[in-house]
Amino acid sequence: MSLKSIVRELREMKDGIGNISRRGVEGKHWRNRTRSHIAPDIAPSEPVQQGRWANLPPELLLDIIRRVEESEASWPARTVVVFCASVCKSWREITKEIVKTPEECGRLTFPISLKQPGPRDFPIQCFIKRDRATSVYRLYFGLTPSEDDSDKLLLAAKKIRRATSTDFVISLVADDFSRASNTYVGKLRQVFATLQSNFLGTKFTTYDSQPPNDAAIQSNSRSSRRFHAKQVSPRVPACNYSVATISYELNVLRTRGPRRMHCVMHSIPVSSIQDGGTAPTPTSFPHCFDEKIPLSQVPKVKEPVTDFSSPTLAHSLVSVPASKEPLILKNKAPRWHEQLQCWCLNFKGRVTVASVKNFQLVAAVDPSHNVSNADQEKVILQFGKIGKHIFTMDYRYPLSAFHAFALCLSSFDTKPACE
Repeated sequence: MSLKSIVRELREMKDGIGNISRRGVEGKHWRNRTRSHIAPDIAPSEPVQQGRWANLPPELLLDIIRRVEESEASWPARTVVVFCASVCKSWREITKEIVKTPEECGRLTFPISLKQPGPRDFPIQCFIKRDRATSVYRLYFGLTPSEDDSDKLLLAAKKIRRATSTDFVISLVADDFSRASNTYVGKLRQVFATLQSNFLGTKFTTYDSQPPNDAAIQSNSRSSRRFHAKQVSPRVPACNYSVATISYELNVLRTRGPRRMHCVMHSIPVSSIQDGGTAPTPTSFPHCFDEKIPLSQVPKVKEPVTDFSSPTLAHSLVSVPASKEPLILKNKAPRWHEQLQCWCLNFKGRVTVASVKNFQLVAAVDPSHNVSNADQEKVILQFGKIGKHIFTMDYRYPLSAFHAFALCLSSFDTKPACE
């Protein structure tokens, strides 16, 4: 059987995969949105029905999936790789072994890819659509929006205003932003209760639903619970980790210039951008269950979080020693254009509309860290406007799509004291 015929048959199996694999709630969300989302890499919580495809010799199966993975390099054709992982358990395990991380191949395949660092040599190009009516922000994979609404949805965030804070709840889907849902991946919080705690709204904190590596999941599963075990079913996802802080410099004198950002990535060590350095790379989401607990049944308790800015906790939870400093990102300095009478940055054609929200972030490192000048000037994240409600977002190592999306969300809030 030729490779084309195998791929053709896999496409025809698309509608029947759901009955074969019987995946959990998150799997159902992804299957129903195969045109808009990346499919899950989470093992099913129930035994799967093994069919004729499970009886292929391992050597033949390995060769088939490897050829499919190499031939389907971009979305939407890359859904065939996802279909391979959804056939049965043996296909899933081999597919997960073959599919590499975004850092290694520059491709996004499974949901966990959104939590893994991007490639080192080139950025992953995405764009964000803003819906002001619903306060929803959608992150899509690709250069520009398509005309047939077939863009690949990566993440979505909903802005929720409260009396003392504003939250951007980040989810894998665009219609479920409950923190008790299996699709919840994290949030960005802005606190403005008092002058001492950011009355001007210039400081943000990014919370992740899981630690930045797998070792921390087991080592601190009890202390990371969002709810007490006796108060709510253990089926509720219960992790919340403070992994980054974002602050905007005040512009009290109203001097000319764009916003100035200062981002401390507590979960990413500065050594990750040094020669031979690595960034934390999770390999799977925490186990998901078939049931979802509605918010009406979840007791309102104070939400404990794990703060990676604490040296003690950072040492005990992740493989980032307390002696290692976190990675700090800052705005790349723009130049003033006399003829245009505006501040300018080279976005390489990815930004077309002038806006105070546009920015480029580079690493801010001390000379003692032995980071080359080229690495210090390398743009790790850039964000800019191309339409009334459309913005581009390009990120690279050591940031993940989740980290980059959270940083860009902080730019959407109005900050009179910074402009």
